[in-house]
Amino acid sequence: MEDNSPEKLAADLHEALADKEHPDLEKATQLALANGKALKVLLDGVLSKDDTYRYNCFKVLLQISEDHPLILYPEWDYFVGLLGSSNSYHRSIALQIIANLTKVDDKARFDGIFDQYFGLLDDEKVVTARHLAQSAGRIVRAKPHLQARITERLLVEIDGTHHTQEQKDLIKADIIQSFEEFFQDSGDKKEILAFVEKQLRCSSPKTRKAAKAFLNKHSR
Repeated sequence: MEDNSPEKLAADLHEALADKEHPDLEKATQLALANGKALKVLLDGVLSKDDTYRYNCFKVLLQISEDHPLILYPEWDYFVGLLGSSNSYHRSIALQIIANLTKVDDKARFDGIFDQYFGLLDDEKVVTARHLAQSAGRIVRAKPHLQARITERLLVEIDGTHHTQEQKDLIKADIIQSFEEFFQDSGDKKEILAFVEKQLRCSSPKTRKAAKAFLNKHSR
């Protein structure tokens, strides 16, 4: 008889994901898709103190959230809980996976956490703020009724965050990336173009390059 005990599943997943050089992400993904207990092991795994195992658990969950979001949607509250974690890595995990789950959020749960989610633009860690900025475009595509609110947050609030000017300028590259994902359908094209044009003179070479490419494409 096949052993599908939580202990065996945990051992199989750890074997597949603990290898730093060659983790078997596909095996772990298939185990999780086939067995809810394996999925629970992965959810626990993103809290592991083993850096390699934790990161690979996250990669598998992120892939599932992209390709099979309905599998993870029942775990919505788990990821919302991570948004308030004292661990910045956990907050970043939640930002990215929740953004992917919004495309199946037929219960409008995201609307209820909008302020909490976008409040992380002012997170104490710049990498977390960057993950927020990078995720915004996916949310607009899934929740077009929130486009105006999200655009306003990105346009107005970044300069009011506590980040240094250099960090703000870097985050703006991620904001431009998100604008690219929904600009054609935006009702705020004029405001977005004005924001992007300002970034041609910012301190970040990456952001200046992104701004130039955006304007070359959209301001004709």
